[in-house]
Amino acid sequence: MRDVVFKSKLTEDCSKDTIRKYVEELLPKLTREEKIGIMSGQITEEKLMDDLFVINHYNIEPYPTKAVERLGVPNVRFVDGPRGVVAGSATCFPVSMARGATFDRDLEREIGKAVGAEVRAVGGNYYGGVCINLLRNPRWGRAQETYGEDPYLLGEMGAALTEGVQSQNVMACVKHFALNSIENARFKADVQVDKRTLHEVYLPHFKRCIEAGAASVMCAYNSVMGEPCSENRYLLREVLRDKWGFEGFTLSDFLWAVHNGPRAVKGGMNIEMPCVAFYEKELPEALENGTITDADLDEAVGYILRTVYYYETRKDPQEYGPEVIACDAHLKTARRAAEESMVLLKNEGGILPLDKKTVRKILVLGELGDTQNIGDHGSSKVHPYYVITPLRGLMKKMPTAQILYESGKDLENARKLAAEADAVLIVAGYIHSDEGEYLADRSDLGDNKGGDRMTMRLKERDLKLIEAVKGLCPNTVVSLIGSSAILMDEWEKDVPAVIFSFYSGMEGGSVLADILFGDVNPSGKLPYTVAYREEDYPFFDPDCTEITYEYDHGYVKMDREKKEVLYPFGFGLSYTTFSFGTPRAEVFGDTAKISVDVTNTGKRSGDEIVQLYVGCQGSAVERPVKLLKDFARISLEAGETRRVVLQVSKQDMAYFDVEKDAFVTEDIRYTAYVGDCSRGEGLQTVSFSYEKDGGEGENV
Repeated sequence: MRDVVFKSKLTEDCSKDTIRKYVEELLPKLTREEKIGIMSGQITEEKLMDDLFVINHYNIEPYPTKAVERLGVPNVRFVDGPRGVVAGSATCFPVSMARGATFDRDLEREIGKAVGAEVRAVGGNYYGGVCINLLRNPRWGRAQETYGEDPYLLGEMGAALTEGVQSQNVMACVKHFALNSIENARFKADVQVDKRTLHEVYLPHFKRCIEAGAASVMCAYNSVMGEPCSENRYLLREVLRDKWGFEGFTLSDFLWAVHNGPRAVKGGMNIEMPCVAFYEKELPEALENGTITDADLDEAVGYILRTVYYYETRKDPQEYGPEVIACDAHLKTARRAAEESMVLLKNEGGILPLDKKTVRKILVLGELGDTQNIGDHGSSKVHPYYVITPLRGLMKKMPTAQILYESGKDLENARKLAAEADAVLIVAGYIHSDEGEYLADRSDLGDNKGGDRMTMRLKERDLKLIEAVKGLCPNTVVSLIGSSAILMDEWEKDVPAVIFSFYSGMEGGSVLADILFGDVNPSGKLPYTVAYREEDYPFFDPDCTEITYEYDHGYVKMDREKKEVLYPFGFGLSYTTFSFGTPRAEVFGDTAKISVDVTNTGKRSGDEIVQLYVGCQGSAVERPVKLLKDFARISLEAGETRRVVLQVSKQDMAYFDVEKDAFVTEDIRYTAYVGDCSRGEGLQTVSFSYEKDGGEGENV
């Protein structure tokens, strides 16, 4: 399609101003039918359903809008995500939640580059996989598609993915705008939210991705304050366009997102995807009766073409042949993502890493031990040409060891084998039918329906298995597979080691084996809070028609209510240890820089994630105890000390004033909390204020 572009007078790497003027000249030459085609997906609903349920490969090739070749107008060619390219047989990376656990912006940017290249290799120019909806409650079925419970983490990781994807001249789509944190009720839920909560909690990460240059925004299915997101003038025009200055195009979520074509156009929805639906059927008549005007079409088409032309005319950094798909470099990146993401939650007695010399008989337990379990089977399903399970990973790692497998259906056999084993790995958790995109209201789908979790606890089969073998082998490890927090208070005390491995992609089994035997030092940190009770999280109703999203959730809620938690946000162990010195705050105008010395006090190299949280002293409004405002991932050799500098601006600490309809800064003091998680004795504090001439903070 890039050759279509160059039939026009546009040249390679032409400026945005040149493109703008060209589009202005082009619009009068397009017919109404052509403009509506540019604003519409071109596949039928029957084709989409066949892809989903007959072929069982949704988005097997890019889904297009209409091109106008006579005028050199390219189309949008949509490829979904977010754990890799769903078209073809692409690289399957760990799910986004796992990558959130890496706290690694640079790695996420590299993943974006790989994904962008594979999108181009399958013929796409648009990637619909930057999912940054907030994890409000861990039961949310599509939690795996996002990065965690914290808006700052969501924004930083989403921005990194956006930048990586767009470096390959692929338009990145940020979704789902907005407040889409429930799955079963996504088509009918009307989310109520006050403006301060909306702007401080549920929108900042979207704004961050817009600031990073995101080309497109996809709207959510749900309504907000009584108005569907795809027709929501406040979100699409007043916030996205007027407040944030967004210049890209907007896109509907797929089937059933648009309810009224003319109202969606007026509201600010530029493209209806992927099917020929409301726009094609309703817009011609609406133009005739004056419900919408040609100016409305020109506005939408203008946003689309300016964006598409910009990316289609950039000079490519590489070639995009089929050899790019699942190439060695991308597989290495997928493996690195799995290595950095797995979170070591417990390691009682330092039983990990296992000793290769003495551990010669290994028992793998659980139905998921030899299941290719890479996550949801909905629109994010990737089709890699191989997946390494935990069992296969151990067999590959330890080819001369005796590796046994028991699904757990025979508990007596499990007990017998566990008592004789040198090490036991219990693989527990969920699969796509337990949590994922909701494909219900179809009786033929059986157990593949996905949706929101029924519970936050392990299944009875897993609980019985853990209970059956507890205490039989001192080297017993539980590997948890899932998208987000799993409550484990009823069994965690009975096992010496726990690893949260998420849906870790096609290389996950190999990486788990590497961590168990110490060839990889675990370094992931929880992107969510693991509480003791389900009621400690915000109210969740998967069948609601109306729900209120409150300000507090995750660690903010736990802090405010002084709830004890099993594992705090940002927590994760290593095979080495780290210490933090006394932090120092220096203020330069409206920027506070917090520096701290971090030392690897152990005997092996490792990565630490230094986290900065900031709280307010004497604010005019009620504020959270503290909020994540910066982080840095560092690698330290044994005994090495490094000074880490984190920063937070005065604007970063602003609150949204509803009466002024704007963010407001305060001349107050702030407390910086520096450490390896959101709670704990290791958090070091320093107080500071923003001063015109700069200043030095005080330790508290």
